[in-house]
Amino acid sequence: MSMVKETSENGTDLSADDIGTIEEIPEDTILSRQTSVNLVPFIGQRFVSQDAAYEFYCSFAKQCGFSIRRHRTRGKDGVGRGITRRDFTCHRGGYPQIKPSEDGKVQRNRKSSRCGCQAYMRIVKRADFDVPEWRITGFSNIHNHELLKSNDAQLLPAYCTISSDDKSRICMFAKSGMSVRQMLRLMELEKGVKLGCLPFNEIDVRNLLQSFRNVDRDNDAIDLLKMCKDKKDKDPNFRYNFKIDANNRLDHIAWTYGSSVRSFESFGDVVVFDTTHRLDAYDMILGIWLGVDNYGTNCFFGCVLLRDENMQSFCWALKTFLGFMNEKAPETILTDQNMWLKEAVAIEMPRTKHAFCIWHIISKFSDWFSALLGSQYGQWKAEFHGLYNLHLVDEFELGWREMVDAYGLHGNKHIVSLYALRAFWALPFLRCYFFAGMTSTFQPESINAFIQRFLSAQSVLENFVEQVAAVIDAKDQAALKQKMIRRSQKVSLKTGSPIESHAATVLTPYAFSKFQEQLVLAPQYASLLVDNNYFVVRHHTEMNGGCKVMWVPHDEFISCSCHGFEFSGILCRHVLRVLSTNNCFHIPYQYLPIRWRDSLNYTKPALDPTSGQPTGNIQMLQSMVSSLVSEAMETDERLNFACGQINLVLTRVKEFPGPSSGANKICYNNSPPDSLILPEVEDSDSIVQSFTGNPHESLTFGKLKEKRSKRRRYSVPCCGQFGHDPNDCPLMEDDINEDGLGFL
Repeated sequence: MSMVKETSENGTDLSADDIGTIEEIPEDTILSRQTSVNLVPFIGQRFVSQDAAYEFYCSFAKQCGFSIRRHRTRGKDGVGRGITRRDFTCHRGGYPQIKPSEDGKVQRNRKSSRCGCQAYMRIVKRADFDVPEWRITGFSNIHNHELLKSNDAQLLPAYCTISSDDKSRICMFAKSGMSVRQMLRLMELEKGVKLGCLPFNEIDVRNLLQSFRNVDRDNDAIDLLKMCKDKKDKDPNFRYNFKIDANNRLDHIAWTYGSSVRSFESFGDVVVFDTTHRLDAYDMILGIWLGVDNYGTNCFFGCVLLRDENMQSFCWALKTFLGFMNEKAPETILTDQNMWLKEAVAIEMPRTKHAFCIWHIISKFSDWFSALLGSQYGQWKAEFHGLYNLHLVDEFELGWREMVDAYGLHGNKHIVSLYALRAFWALPFLRCYFFAGMTSTFQPESINAFIQRFLSAQSVLENFVEQVAAVIDAKDQAALKQKMIRRSQKVSLKTGSPIESHAATVLTPYAFSKFQEQLVLAPQYASLLVDNNYFVVRHHTEMNGGCKVMWVPHDEFISCSCHGFEFSGILCRHVLRVLSTNNCFHIPYQYLPIRWRDSLNYTKPALDPTSGQPTGNIQMLQSMVSSLVSEAMETDERLNFACGQINLVLTRVKEFPGPSSGANKICYNNSPPDSLILPEVEDSDSIVQSFTGNPHESLTFGKLKEKRSKRRRYSVPCCGQFGHDPNDCPLMEDDINEDGLGFL
């Protein structure tokens, strides 16, 4: 028997059938340790995603002479993280299920290939120290049936597939007039495989080409434009644009929805523009604009179909997107490593920081370096990951030279290209810019799953826009339900710190979890006062180095050389250590960014002239919303009904005209409110606490009011945004007092 399993570790609770023992693998090999497709899966092997694990096990199975299928999944960690365990089994695992026949119908007695084979591989999702991964926790390669030879195994249905890249190549070959046999021979030469060893055969290619011919591209494009016009007539908030070529054929088309524009107004600071998918039947590139909201959920901003992949096409797409979003450009945009797209971003969004998605780069490593490095590939990949996560540019430059020397990669074209473009992907060059956590390798799974719902839903181009809208509506309803559940749950305090209690009242559960991770790690660091307002913070096991923290209590200004706050919008462990050791019990509000707060923005309510408090209608609405959440949480049926009705009400409310331009300014509550109502929280000892008002107001705000007239102006993101001076901030122009501080 070659069956082994791993014990449960922090972060994932394994079920009884997961239990076993194994020696812990060092954390510095945090990326997948696969070296080549010849490697046998082993317990503790790590992957960056489910797909990476599936592809690796699929390659192993093909060499052994069997195929695999996705089996059970399990999500055992509550809300927010989705699937936490996945089983892959032999295609002959299990037994056929006898389906009950309907009255009067005779079932076909077809023989099944399943024979109860027990071979499997199990992976479990881990997220230690904010580094996501999937780890093998169970593996067995014992089969109760005969394995096929490699030449026969490739004929199994699971391996007779055509990848998206191969589909694009076949489409291009068909345009050039090549025969199917010529296509196959050329692709065999390109891939360096033997004759007849491609994962697909002549019949598969002919079926693919026939599916392309069955598409009426011209008429479908006309129907798509007509559908967009009809949708615009019904929904004035729907926006679209298109371009016709010289032959009166649809060249490009882009569209967005009213809800997407509103989402961009709040969360458009960081955008991912994914152009790695295609509609092969129409030979068009599919581009998706996505972001992340304050609950860590992907939000859809827009969609584009492009006929050609060149700089002019991408320029048109980006210019159209800016037009949709009222000429508001994102602060940061993440794209694939595409040189045409790189030039287009520089032209159309010159003030936007452009970066490459690291997960797109890592996904190419196997093709680029696996055969070249052989058994050293896993070690090299771990070293690359270490370089990627460094903080200082000088350390990166030194480490890169050492890596190139150690593996003899001086003349490798991919290494040369990566180094030339290092400012677009390496974190030491990007930490000064805000990315809202979108550089995390958690993102490719959620983004790809989101996009695949569009691709799986699309049948013909005519219905594509409506199908995308249906997917977005379903996702929004599911997200609303998740938010209601999260907001109703008690917040678990792990440290009992007043800073933690304060953050729990302001941040969303997603942002608070990120903050809490840093706060829990802060006590492991020593804070050393070097000079007035200047500290060096280093881990307790280190004697040298560390991060430099500047803390000016008088101005409530703090910064760290690790740029953790600038990068994520969450205070880093070094800053939190300095605050705690200097008896600061309240986080300055400019360091609780608006985009991570539970209530994103605040419009000026109608105030009673005598009391200065909100009018009765506002208070009544707040009370009704609170009661609605409490009542809806009783059962799933109530919750589903409430979510559906809220969507209808919001749609109706948004149809009413807004206030005049003078009264339509959005105020951002960056100063402490007069009364803080803290939600019910649960500390580490399960003692339920509830607070009304700020228990530390006498320690902080009383002194602030006394010193308010003495404060100097300082450059901090007091509007909750990044990268500009508050004195020039258009959002604060009506709410800056004579001392330079913003108040409602």
